[in-house]
Formats: sequence, C-alpha cells, structure tokens
Amino acid sequence: MTRQLPDSQLSDRPFVHIPVLAEAVLAGLSLQPNGIYLDATVGGGGHSRLILEAMPSAQLVAIDQDQTALAAAQANLADFCDRVTFWQGNFASYAPGAQRFDGILADLGVSSPQLDTPERGFSFRQTARLDMRMDQQQALTAAEIINHWDEKSLADLFFHAGEERLSRRIARRIVEQRPFQTTTELAQTIAHSVPAKYRYGRIHPATRVFQALRIAVNRELEVLEQLLNQAPDWLKPGGRLAIISFHSLEDRRVKQAFRSCEQLSIMTKKPVTAVPAEVQSNPRARSAKLRVAERTSAAAPLPASAP
Repeated sequence: MTRQLPDSQLSDRPFVHIPVLAEAVLAGLSLQPNGIYLDATVGGGGHSRLILEAMPSAQLVAIDQDQTALAAAQANLADFCDRVTFWQGNFASYAPGAQRFDGILADLGVSSPQLDTPERGFSFRQTARLDMRMDQQQALTAAEIINHWDEKSLADLFFHAGEERLSRRIARRIVEQRPFQTTTELAQTIAHSVPAKYRYGRIHPATRVFQALRIAVNRELEVLEQLLNQAPDWLKPGGRLAIISFHSLEDRRVKQAFRSCEQLSIMTKKPVTAVPAEVQSNPRARSAKLRVAERTSAAAPLPASAP
C-alpha cells in the first residue's frame, strides 16, 4: 500500500514549505497521544513536521502526487523516519485498508516552490512550457488543453473553473492564435484579448485562466470531491478532518460536504483565516481558509440479510 522513495530520487533543489495557519491546524486536529495522522498533501512537509514535533508519540502517513515535493518531505522529515510512511500518488487514489486515522489534513494550495520553478509551467511570470502537471507521469498537460480543446470547451473551463467573466472572448482569441508553446505566449495573448481597463486591473488578466488550466490538468475539483466523500470513513470516531482551501470553488465544496455529511460535526462555524502578522510574513496565507469537522459516529451497521 505504501512505498518509500529511494534516496536517488531526492531533489537537490530547495523545496521550502512554510505551513499556513500552523497554530490553527494543530488546534483543529486536536492531537492525541499515540495518534495516527494522514497528511494528504504533504508538500515539503511543513505541517507534518509540526504535527510530529507537537506529539512525539504520533505516527503519520504522508501523501503527495508530486515526486519532487514528496522527496523534499522525506528529507525534511528524516528525523522522524520511524514514525512516517510515505506514499506517492493522488489522495483520491489512496486506499488505507483497515487503517483509521485520528486526524486528516489536506492543504489544497499549490506550494511556492512549484510556482517558482519555471519548468513546471504553473506561472506566467517566467517563460516555460505549458505543463502544470503535479504528477509528472500523467499525459495531460496545459498545452494539450490550450491547443486541442474546442472554443466552447475552453470558454466553459475558464468560466466555471477560473470564474473568468470574459471567458468566451479569451477562448476565441486563443483558438485564433494557437498553437502556443510557452506560458508567456499564452499570457500575452490573453492580455491583448481583453479591454485595456481589464488588462491593467488588480490582477493580471491571465490569472484566472491559468487557475482554470491548473485545475483541469490536475482534476483538482474532481479529486477533492472524492476526498470529501471518502475521508469521513477513514477517521476514527472523534477524529478530525482539516482542509485548507485557497479559492472559493474549493471552499464552497468543503463547506457543503461538511454540512451534508451525517458522520461529521462542524468545528469551525466560519473558516479560519490568517491574522495580519502571518500574511505579512507569508503572503501565500492571505487567501487560505481552514475548515475543520469531527467524526461523530462509527460506521453505520450493514443491514441484516434477508432470511
């Protein structure tokens, strides 16, 4: 079920993970002695390290589909090697078997090292191939979507996954100008397809399109729905589920799932957000929202067989 990454796969590139809402996460998980925890998006291991340091008797399973991130987490958590198990893959594909957890954490954000590594293609601030894959083994890339999806499909994607109100206008220009090879080519075309007042607004006009592409490439909303359906069954009674989201599409799904699940009791009436001091020291925390729920009951018994 789980596998350890070989030392040869450890990356030489620094992968610094500053955990957002650190104190709120620890409080929300309500760490227990000898507890077993699942970090479903371990990244560089920032949150996992906090959990293991705060509760020296805890065990932890660390998951990430990004091989570079998981290798960095393995290096960061080497001090706790006998207490951590690593598994590479998407959390939606994880199968814990009979294992049940005292707490599950999912930080849904893209990490700064991923955004800042040009060759990953997540950002348009530096020229790179249109990639955006968290899992470098998968076939679908942002280039495939941009260069081969039809105009209506692109417009629908930009509108629904990027909340881009000029989606049709942008999609039309992309289809006229393609093929695209790099992030900066695409961003420039998007910028020139919108009115000047929109072009020089608070955010770059390509921001929402790039968000939509990343969501589509990595099936982010689909796998989040799967996690929200599965995670309550992975918890022990009294176990906590803590999810950090970074945009309204994710937060809305988490909120609705917590409210509709009979196995969960909501512990955060409103999402926990970062205080100004944290935002100043870690700007990535500005849009972070933490919601926590607790498993309140054991699994429902199977119905009796008919005589």
